Amino acid sequence: MRRIGLVVNPIAGMGGRVGLKGTDNKVEEARRRGAEPRAPDRARQALEHLEEQSTEVAVYTYGGVMGEDEAVAAGFEPTVVGRPDGDETSTADTRAAVRALVDADVDLILFVGGDGTAVDVAETLDELDDATPILGVPGGVKVYSSVFAVTPRAAGRIATTFERTERREVNDIDEDAYRGGDVNTELKALAEVPVGDEIQSSKQIGGGTVEALAEAVAAEVDPETTYVLGPGSTVDAVKTELGFNGSPLGVDVWRGGEVVARDAGESDILDALGERNVIVVSPIGGQGFIFGRGNDQISPPVIRQSDIEVVASKQKLKDIGVLRVDTGDPELDEALRGWMRVRVGKFERQLLKVV
Repeated sequence: MRRIGLVVNPIAGMGGRVGLKGTDNKVEEARRRGAEPRAPDRARQALEHLEEQSTEVAVYTYGGVMGEDEAVAAGFEPTVVGRPDGDETSTADTRAAVRALVDADVDLILFVGGDGTAVDVAETLDELDDATPILGVPGGVKVYSSVFAVTPRAAGRIATTFERTERREVNDIDEDAYRGGDVNTELKALAEVPVGDEIQSSKQIGGGTVEALAEAVAAEVDPETTYVLGPGSTVDAVKTELGFNGSPLGVDVWRGGEVVARDAGESDILDALGERNVIVVSPIGGQGFIFGRGNDQISPPVIRQSDIEVVASKQKLKDIGVLRVDTGDPELDEALRGWMRVRVGKFERQLLKVV
């Protein structure tokens, strides 16, 4: 019997689709913009797949929205090891949950959130001098650490099947600096993580010369088409070629020589879409995600109304090997899988598989 400890950060990821690039100290602002909780649904996806994988699983969790609700919804009868202090959960609740799960002698702590939640989990284990393995279900906006499964369903599979673990990095960034366009990761902790093909790598920061690539994209724009331009340095070079200073880590919408929406949230993008729309994105270095990491504003409704142009340097594609998607919509993810042409130069495109 494998004992799985579950911790859900119920506010993780709320800032993504409304353009906040994170939820640290921004929960009320996210709610004001109409954000809805994302982590509970991600938790249920992982748990439903965990339940399908094995009947020899016992779930231990914190009360209410921190895991109990999701475990019950997925068909488990969880053992509740504690409850949050109030209606609004906090970092202190996450850390208390980890301590209680360690006391319950679980075999794995499966947490749902982003890098901030990963830091809370890993630092608490460090304080306890405990080596319980952890595995992240990606539910936050920032997912830079190499302790996450590539999708919630992958987390469910790995949780029941892993046979060994290895030390991996927990990284985080300053969200206020991130919102201002400055990305600097900081190593916060090391943690034991299951070994598996579906564990993501740490995001690699860095780039290369992409001027020719950006020039080619800009030269081919259609003035009647609406372009949804994603975050990152490669697409930022495209924005520069189009003649405006974009939000480097945000999503901008451009049409007919004008910026229609800057640093846009999901609703802004949907309002700006026209008859024909093209999303321009670049995969995250070291991971390969084109949707679902750092660009939740480009939501399933936006993707379904748009064509997709993926741009990247040859070196980046060589480093990542495959493209990945994690939109939160399983049917859309499945529809996106397969071979995709990626623009790698002024004239050249390269086929890469979306897995």
